[in-house]
Amino acid sequence: MIGSNNQDYMEMFQEWMQKGGRAQAEFMKAFSAYMENNQKFDPLQAMKELTAKSAEAQSSFVNNMAASQKNLMEQFFNMGNMMQSLVGYGAFKTTIGSNGRISIPEAERDALRINEGDLVQVVVVPLEKKKRQS
Repeated sequence: MIGSNNQDYMEMFQEWMQKGGRAQAEFMKAFSAYMENNQKFDPLQAMKELTAKSAEAQSSFVNNMAASQKNLMEQFFNMGNMMQSLVGYGAFKTTIGSNGRISIPEAERDALRINEGDLVQVVVVPLEKKKRQS
């Protein structure tokens, strides 16, 4: 560290120390006010309250994590079920033949295990129009 960088770091350190000192002073003021209002300070009772609040916060955190994991697992398994139903589908390009007939290429028929006479559902999505020759 050389030149002005050292000065910057020193200023940052001093500022950090001042802020830390202010925070400690504010804590001591708040604690003193608490002690004045409560003549009896029972450290055991304070520890019990702190422990109960900590346990409640941890329990809430664990419950939230468990619910989040449950939701993620449900989404994962729903996706798995969807994928199983999509495995039986195929997509390919073909042209319309005479009388509006289409043919399914052999590789796709084999992959989908469909044979002559099997009932299939066709979803038609036009890709491009054939240009007419004049």
